[in-house]
Amino acid sequence: MNEIFIVEESVEVLPDYSRIPISFEVRSVFEIQLVDRGLGGLALSERTVDCPWVKNYDDFGENPASWAARWDLSKWGIMSAHVDASRVGACVIAYDTPGVYSLGGRKDMAVLWDIRIHPDFRGKGIGSRLLDAAAAWAARRSCRILKVETQNINVLACRFYAKQGFTLGSVTRFAYAELPDEVELVWYKEL
Repeated sequence: MNEIFIVEESVEVLPDYSRIPISFEVRSVFEIQLVDRGLGGLALSERTVDCPWVKNYDDFGENPASWAARWDLSKWGIMSAHVDASRVGACVIAYDTPGVYSLGGRKDMAVLWDIRIHPDFRGKGIGSRLLDAAAAWAARRSCRILKVETQNINVLACRFYAKQGFTLGSVTRFAYAELPDEVELVWYKEL
């Protein structure tokens, strides 16, 4: 593979950004077990699913090209990974943005809003490079914490965030009314 270049881009690239697939195959999930009805904590155990399926976050009405109609993107950053002249991966970081629930009104925290790597380039270190660039972007804006949300059905993402130094900060079992079998997992990294 040719050299990977990470560059910061403006929100004007979101239509091109959205062409990078975000879908993945669910082959296993993290089951959440309550210890002593939760008083003794939680345990996560990986379970292989009987029938794998494909999850595509863009199918839920939040396509990147539509974000500007919903939020003020003036405090959002885009880091893109290029190989030769092709964008093969990218991530979006947001901070200090009214209406972004996951920021909780904090000005010292950034959220990794979205990360996607083209399937042909997954497992080649691009995600790690993008996360490093996202963390540096957030730190330059005086953020002390980088936050990211995923679900128990995205085992590879959970393992990836843990490997990158994130710590599981919250587990919300009933976060998604429309997806009752999915559990919200929120990860945090101190910058």
